[in-house]
Amino acid sequence: MKLAITGKGGVGKTTLAALLSQAYADLGRQVLVVDGDPSPCLAGALGFPNDLRAQLHPISEMDELIEERTGAKPGTVGGFFTLNPRVDDIPERFSILHRGVRLLEMGSVDVGGSGCICPESAMLKTLFTHLLFRKDDVLILDMYAGVEHLGRATVDFVDAMLVVVEPTRRSMDTAFQIKRLANDIGLHRLFFVGNKIRTPEEYEYLLSESSTIPVLGYLPADMRTQEADRLGIPVYDHVPELRNAATKILKEIDSLVASAVATD
Repeated sequence: MKLAITGKGGVGKTTLAALLSQAYADLGRQVLVVDGDPSPCLAGALGFPNDLRAQLHPISEMDELIEERTGAKPGTVGGFFTLNPRVDDIPERFSILHRGVRLLEMGSVDVGGSGCICPESAMLKTLFTHLLFRKDDVLILDMYAGVEHLGRATVDFVDAMLVVVEPTRRSMDTAFQIKRLANDIGLHRLFFVGNKIRTPEEYEYLLSESSTIPVLGYLPADMRTQEADRLGIPVYDHVPELRNAATKILKEIDSLVASAVATD
């Protein structure tokens, strides 16, 4: 199962990624979750201890490693460097493991096909492709906000994309823009997940506006999400209602996504 999580900035992609990652791990699944945000915060949402978090560094900032593998210094443009550097050892060497969840930070350098031609992008593009071909039981990609990564075709071979949406017009507009771009690169298995839902009417609004895309479920609005962040503890532990909601969404993923993959 390979899942990419995206959506408008601030809708709660990282919260969903953290909840699903821990829920899968608690079921005994092997989980690798990748933080693809330029300002990574998934380690905090998962409640990784500070000593472990101190060992975690974005791959895009590992200048010595990039130069070793590509043959060129980061920041250089032009010249010769390896476009397909060795990356198979990176997930285990540079990730951290806690409570059954393995976490890797990618960093913010362009990882697609139409951006800069530089050692950093070559390194991350190769790593990204390697991750998608690994045999992990569950791979969850916490993508950065917006739709730009879809234009660079970086998620065209995930099993499904989960688009996190709030019950607002702007959030829905971004979600349908994501749908159009995803379809352009051949990714048609999209599912909505509602977040910050306060009332049944808000969820009904989401269902009515997303009639062409299946909705896997929703996460209720809960101020304890921010409290968990302040306290540095996993939202999965601190807010049982969100944990339960994520478990229901997980069951829908295993059912609907598996069925969609089987019929393709």
